[in-house]
Amino acid sequence: MVSSVSNAVLAIGKIVAGFLSGSLAVISDGLDSAGDVISSAIMVFTARLMKKPPNIKYPYGYDRAESIASKAISFFIFFAGAQLTFSATEKLISSEEHIISGKLAIIVTAISIISKFILTLHQKKKSRQLNSHMLKANARNMQNDILISGGVLAGLFFSMQFGWYIIDLILALAIGIFIMYTAYKIFISSSTELMDGLQDPSIYNKVFKTISSVKGVYNPHRLRIRQIGSQYVVAVDIEVDGTITLQHSHDIAREVELSIKRDVPNVYDIMVHMEPYGKSEPDEKFGISRKNLPDS
Repeated sequence: MVSSVSNAVLAIGKIVAGFLSGSLAVISDGLDSAGDVISSAIMVFTARLMKKPPNIKYPYGYDRAESIASKAISFFIFFAGAQLTFSATEKLISSEEHIISGKLAIIVTAISIISKFILTLHQKKKSRQLNSHMLKANARNMQNDILISGGVLAGLFFSMQFGWYIIDLILALAIGIFIMYTAYKIFISSSTELMDGLQDPSIYNKVFKTISSVKGVYNPHRLRIRQIGSQYVVAVDIEVDGTITLQHSHDIAREVELSIKRDVPNVYDIMVHMEPYGKSEPDEKFGISRKNLPDS
């Protein structure tokens, strides 16, 4: 909500200032902020959806809606960048004279830089607290906005001071391309979770180390970790002494679960499959073993 309200005010201010001054770069910066308003609105809706408890249709809950929302945000950002790139290119190849006037655009852009810096710090703090990839993506987008507005401010200075008005159009074109690149990165990042991948593969090392420290566990293998929102679902096969009782086997599996939850934050669920020592299945297809890790 903080992001939505702030970006709405900035978007209106920059678009109005851009039209009054005749700066396409300032208008483009405003359109980028308008895209942030849409992104923030999607985030608010998604955050409420993620609060819903698991049910028979979605037994793992609604946390993965975060990745879908991130992908939707990337489409909005890309569309804004494409529109801006097209407009800037059209004006660059036309013979129409491009004049910029007034100091309002400079003042509004400077206010935007300060506001975006504060918002970026706020979003980064919240993303760390909640381990939210959606908030991290939004914070990265706001960080890019600071660079964009800084470039626009520099372009306005040179345009008004030296009459180099073409810089405004070149900056608008560069901003458009940069916005599309940012959208591409968010799209790829959200795809990892939807394909049951991990942004941080080092978690595999941590889980293997934790499991190996449990007494009675042999050959942990076929480890699968997938991310659902900000939490992890862990599945692993282990070998135990085939002559021990079922109760003893259960106690070992329970110890594995508790150890993983103790050493790895944000674990949602753990499934431990036990096999007799030396009897692992040779045709297992999915999962990671120690030999698959880079430092093995």
